Amino acid sequence: QCIKRGRLKGRAGGWSPLDTDRYQWLQVDLGSRKQVVAIVTQGRYNSFDWTSKYRLLYSDTPKNWRPYLQDGNIWTFEGNINSEGIVRHELQHAILARYIRFIPLDWSREGRVGVRLEFYGCSYWADVISFDGHGVISYRFRSKKMKIIKDVISLKFRTTAGEGVLLHGEGQQGDYISLELHRAKLQLSINLGSNQYGSIQGHTSVTSGSLLDDDHWHSVVIERYRRNVNFTLDHHTQQFRTNGEFDNLDLDYEISFGGLPVSAKPSLGGKENFVGCMEGITYNGDNITSLVRRKKVDTTTFRNLTFFCAESNSFPVFFNSTSFLRLLGQSDSDTLSVSLSFRTWNPNGLLMFTALADGWVEVGLTEGKVTVYMNVTQKKNTRIDVSSGSGLNDGQWHSVHLNALENYAMLTVDGDEASTVRTAIPIQIQTGGTYYFGGYFLHTNARSLQRSFQGCMQMIHIDDHLADLRAVEQGLIGTFENVSLDMCAIIDRCVPNHCEHGGRCSQTWDTFNCNCSGTGYTGATCHTSLYQQSCVEYKHQGKSSGSYWIDPDGSGSIAPFRVNCEMAEERVWTTLRNNLSPQTAISKADQEGKAVLQITYNVTDEQVLSITSSAVSCEQYVAYACRMSRLLNSPDGNPFTWWVGRANERHFYWGGSGPGIQKCSCGIEHNCTDPKHYCNCDADLRTWREDAGLLVYKDHLPVNQVVIGDTRRAGSEAKLTIGPLKCQGDRNYWNAASFTSPASFLHFPSYTGETGTDISFYFKTSSTHGVFLENLGSASAIHIELRGSVILFSFDVGSERVELSVHSPVPLNDDQWHRVEAEKNIKEAVLQLNGKYREIRPTPPQGHAKQEFYSDLYVGASSGQRGFLGCMRALKINGMTFDLEERAKITSGVNPGCQGHCSSYGMHCRNGGKCVEQYNGYSCDCSLTAYDGPFCTDDVGGYFETGTLVRYDFLPELGPFALQEMKSLSVVGIPSEANLTKEELVFSFSTYSAPSILVYISSRTQDYVAVVLRHNGTLQIRYRLGGLTEPYTIDIDHRNMANGQPHSVNITRNLREIQLQLDHYPVSTYTLPEASDTEFNLVKSIFLGKVFETGQIDPILIERYNTPGFVGCLSKVQLNSVAPLKAALRSGMTAPVSTHGILVPSNCGASPLTISPMASASDPWHIEAAVFPFSEDKAIGDGVDRNSAIIGGIISTVIFTVLCIMVFVIRHMFRHKGSYHTNEAKGAESADCADAAIIVNDPAFTETIDESKKEWFI
Repeated sequence: QCIKRGRLKGRAGGWSPLDTDRYQWLQVDLGSRKQVVAIVTQGRYNSFDWTSKYRLLYSDTPKNWRPYLQDGNIWTFEGNINSEGIVRHELQHAILARYIRFIPLDWSREGRVGVRLEFYGCSYWADVISFDGHGVISYRFRSKKMKIIKDVISLKFRTTAGEGVLLHGEGQQGDYISLELHRAKLQLSINLGSNQYGSIQGHTSVTSGSLLDDDHWHSVVIERYRRNVNFTLDHHTQQFRTNGEFDNLDLDYEISFGGLPVSAKPSLGGKENFVGCMEGITYNGDNITSLVRRKKVDTTTFRNLTFFCAESNSFPVFFNSTSFLRLLGQSDSDTLSVSLSFRTWNPNGLLMFTALADGWVEVGLTEGKVTVYMNVTQKKNTRIDVSSGSGLNDGQWHSVHLNALENYAMLTVDGDEASTVRTAIPIQIQTGGTYYFGGYFLHTNARSLQRSFQGCMQMIHIDDHLADLRAVEQGLIGTFENVSLDMCAIIDRCVPNHCEHGGRCSQTWDTFNCNCSGTGYTGATCHTSLYQQSCVEYKHQGKSSGSYWIDPDGSGSIAPFRVNCEMAEERVWTTLRNNLSPQTAISKADQEGKAVLQITYNVTDEQVLSITSSAVSCEQYVAYACRMSRLLNSPDGNPFTWWVGRANERHFYWGGSGPGIQKCSCGIEHNCTDPKHYCNCDADLRTWREDAGLLVYKDHLPVNQVVIGDTRRAGSEAKLTIGPLKCQGDRNYWNAASFTSPASFLHFPSYTGETGTDISFYFKTSSTHGVFLENLGSASAIHIELRGSVILFSFDVGSERVELSVHSPVPLNDDQWHRVEAEKNIKEAVLQLNGKYREIRPTPPQGHAKQEFYSDLYVGASSGQRGFLGCMRALKINGMTFDLEERAKITSGVNPGCQGHCSSYGMHCRNGGKCVEQYNGYSCDCSLTAYDGPFCTDDVGGYFETGTLVRYDFLPELGPFALQEMKSLSVVGIPSEANLTKEELVFSFSTYSAPSILVYISSRTQDYVAVVLRHNGTLQIRYRLGGLTEPYTIDIDHRNMANGQPHSVNITRNLREIQLQLDHYPVSTYTLPEASDTEFNLVKSIFLGKVFETGQIDPILIERYNTPGFVGCLSKVQLNSVAPLKAALRSGMTAPVSTHGILVPSNCGASPLTISPMASASDPWHIEAAVFPFSEDKAIGDGVDRNSAIIGGIISTVIFTVLCIMVFVIRHMFRHKGSYHTNEAKGAESADCADAAIIVNDPAFTETIDESKKEWFI
């Protein structure tokens, strides 16, 4: 067709092929190489013919075509929808070529293929030099040695070779720069200098690109300033910084292009010279190709210097998954010979298939190996399998040669004759003469296994003759289907690597996959962190204190790291430990008299900053113990010691003080050893002193180095302690804003988007609809919205709109916190709600812009839609937290902060703990429970020694307020005496002791409840509520519970019904007799471990179970809302509770530790077994032993006598007038001195003495 007829707006009709199918194309010859930047299309004039989708191929010659690529894909252009409309596309990257092919892919349904088109661009000219593998351009410097601080080198190259040196320069001091092809990838190596001791290594190597042996032009630009380098290959730039400490590139004599110079070091030998073409070579402003043409540069190594690029003889064939090529060879021949070259990413595929006169032969790829299957049916289906090579699906060109002669077959891969595989053939073969390459799709023959080949082939030989593929293209020989001739459209989808955070990329012909194992990230591109952003987030998942991995910036560049999380009741601490042991002695000083201690934390500076910047506060304990070693000197003098913190800044204050104040904590508090000084150590005393305190200015933390300057004097000593860095809270996690109007929004200008984008936030609302956020004015618009119980996430990819939705089974307008996580990347989009419900959808392959885009982000709706009403917090995009609070302060309709956290997180407060709202979170109030800890889950228990008891007294009745059930108690205070119709008693215990009283609840009447262990270790519950002559007892006879194991007891009474649950056994129900009262009148006291009470007490209880008392562990003791044991063990609680005897806090999770007496033979402290490291006269040693024994006996006797006298005096002084009646066996003597001490020291007891009542002494 005449191209003039194809011009736009012409009336000649345009171009339309005779046949309308996918094999048509229009080729445009621009006359010479041009730089094309845009294409405009239109349908045929006055017709129903137009092209709706098309591709472009280009080349310098009318063969070896290259498809136009964009965003790593063969690009499909959107064309016309009618015959007169004009559609223009600006090319993302300019095409540099003489010939362009227009390939229609889809066209008008009413007509046929048709187009009028124009290309826009400009002229291009450059000097081209052909390199034959021998010639090298040597560009000599004006001076022998060049000390270069800045370099700009650029060139274009074209080659079919995968190896070769493009440029090289070196210096005598070891500096060098080298650019070379290795396995069809470009490798840049730079060394700005290493020292002779090896402590400074300057070698730096960076690899870019792939498949660069495709015989197409590739552009390279290297820009260096000092150690900073920009390395650009075909519009993709890598930025890096060279190793070492030197800035200059010191080169001697020359820099060479096309290979190594003659003067190169012998150690660099063995590298191949470049074979191919170069153009536009410039070095620091000098046009090298122009100098070569003007013969200003040494080119004596060239055999024949030419200034044009020879055409390639290769003719590749491109196969997709539905392609095959059919060629003919000799038939009825007893020799079969086939060879070809291929390149692919797929591990499996059919390369060649041919039917024999009786049987068949198949050559294919299986798991990256070349395999040959021969099936000879004449002789009982004889099948022969041969394989060779490995990893041949690496995208490189590989050759295969199969030879089958009289009685054997040979398979050679990559021309390696040494590894040729031979196999015997039982009979002589006879060829069929027809060969299929790349696929075999006859449904009547299933032997090919339908393993289609995706990739490229070239240099196909049949019967040792090269197949004329150009004749195939012209339809003269052979047939083909769905192949692209004279083109290899292979794409390396792993270069550049879309797998983030060190993910490992693998690929097939159609796609790539990321292996994220060991990276700490997950997702299709390893974009999303596996870990939470802080300890605060772990706490709100219900986690307890421990060691955790955190990732403060999520998908950002900072890698996850491990910290210790301390979940206190109201605060969460993040702790980073360092390498310095406490009380580290200061050793040697340097030449300046300073001792320098480096403090490391096993994390990077960026990771530490990510914690301190988001924390509410940070602190670090420091201590300096000294003897004649001064610390800071006077505020006006030069300090002897300083520490180095963040940003490598020196600080001259110490723990307990602040920036700008050269003092220690004692100087601030005016209590230093010497009032003349502001630190204890500055008094310079010969005795040990210490200056210690907390550093709390978080912008200075952590302590990275301490320099100590006063340890060289005689007698000077010092010890240093640097505690862990502790940071509290996470401001980012609670950074919140409240939207009070559907028209309100927060505006964040210059929002940065990328190909991979993730967005996460928490929200809570009572509204059913609203836009969470959107960014407008961008080619990649993002929109997240709430619609009823559905979250919608939509975004643009090129011209397509992608939408994901997640439906929640529970209402989202429940005013509880919900989390939204959305991510889009080059492979897929993911929307997740509350970490449970998600939708994943693949993204379109086209339209992913590689460069960053900038647009305005609106939190809320700005485009006239209904905006979000409610609270939003912790908004994070690509690892960056958006400060909602600060922006809300200056925005009408939006308020900073949010309340109502308990509605979402209150379920984490366990065991009856009450959730308490706070501005930036919540806490659990455990005061009305028997538990402690941030979530009221930590058991509170104690170990009781013999005679230990805990007593809790209720206040006399003050009015209508009575003891209430734990769940309904709303007044915090000390309960008063009450009449109970229902109660719940819960506790756990472990003991080997029986009999004993576990819990006893007394009253001002004769009512009581007791839980005891009988002599055989079984449990008995005794209820006496009046109306009965004897207590109602519940005996649990089937188990010995005094077995040292932990047991839990839950007794719940409602009127006459009693429910009992032991451990995890089913609940048992009992009923009080009808004669029994249902009120527990005037509850007075709770006793644990032992009973000591005045008034009427059940004599059986006292006689059988009260002596010597409970020995073991009690925990989680609670009567309705009263926790007596917790009140006794927590000194900060004000409660009418008293403890007598030894009560040791214990979690009671295991049996009490019991240690049997150690035999004297194995006791290291037994005097007869002691072996001393010296030997003296035996008589003297014996005398020392006897004297020691005598002295010890005297001391023991004196101590015993004094104790007895003290007991007698105390008993006499505090003896009560009147008689004591005991309920123990007759003839028993008075209680011992220890019990007497319990009586007189019990403040509650003295208030209950009544001379008119009988008194019980137990």
